[in-house]
Amino acid sequence: MARQKKKAKATGSTIATNRKARFEFHLHERLEAGLALEGWEVKSLRAGRINFDESFVQIDRGEAWLHGARITPLPSTSTHNPTDPVRRRKLLLHKHEINRLMGIVERKGMTLVPTALYWKKGKIKLEIAIAEGKKLHDKRQTARQRDWQREKQRVLKHSH
Repeated sequence: MARQKKKAKATGSTIATNRKARFEFHLHERLEAGLALEGWEVKSLRAGRINFDESFVQIDRGEAWLHGARITPLPSTSTHNPTDPVRRRKLLLHKHEINRLMGIVERKGMTLVPTALYWKKGKIKLEIAIAEGKKLHDKRQTARQRDWQREKQRVLKHSH
């Protein structure tokens, strides 16, 4: 009998993206980090119950932390253990990566912003970007470009 290959799970499936980050910041370099989570949080993420529009990454005493991400617990979560939906969560990065990020963030106007949360080889990964805040006129220009692209697609669609 021929051996059957095991069906591979889809790797890199996205749980959530932070679309607001592209509008609010100029994104420069991207980096992948692991995330230290509790069991109920992983189950909630499988159900897609996360919001990290207002979240940010902060480096404190040589460790990187995710602040402001809201993971809503499932209704079936145990009531014996208290759940905090907006607790700060530790990011798993190498020491040299944290040191490099600390040097970059200390420059004026640079910050670390989470951009995506996804599965990779059965683990939850967080994509963070080194970002620089946009000024109001930059945001207006981004909105204008987006509207122009939308209008251009409409015109091309109706012309054929």
